[in-house]
Amino acid sequence: MKVELKRLHSFDLPLPKYMTPGSSGVDLYAAHQEDICLKPGERQLIPTGLAIALPPGWEAQIRPRSGLALNYGITLLNTPGTIDADYRGEIQVLVINLGDKEYILKRGERIAQMVFAPVQKVELVEVESLNDTQRGGGGFGHTGV
Repeated sequence: MKVELKRLHSFDLPLPKYMTPGSSGVDLYAAHQEDICLKPGERQLIPTGLAIALPPGWEAQIRPRSGLALNYGITLLNTPGTIDADYRGEIQVLVINLGDKEYILKRGERIAQMVFAPVQKVELVEVESLNDTQRGGGGFGHTGV
């Protein structure tokens, strides 16, 4: 499948690509102009300088990079973020610093990964009752730790 990609700015940054043959997602690069100092607990919307055109029936999921999370406590809010097939605006990434130190986010840094996935539409049907299961209404922590 081909996905059309348009640079909106950041012509000096690499295009997203799979970093290894087994990678599930392509890396996205931070396309802000100045360094951003993220204090602990602070969040910032980071532009990527890119827009995409997904075919109907597909979405792009924006996910954190594990190295940033492990090493610095940098992750994404609204994870995974969803880019719908009909969205044509700039892809932006909502970054948060959950670490205990300031983090300097530099232009061109790999900040997230984008995974493409098919979307199955369903028809929601309102009913008066649902069939019973062994689990029933058991929620958070119902099956153990």
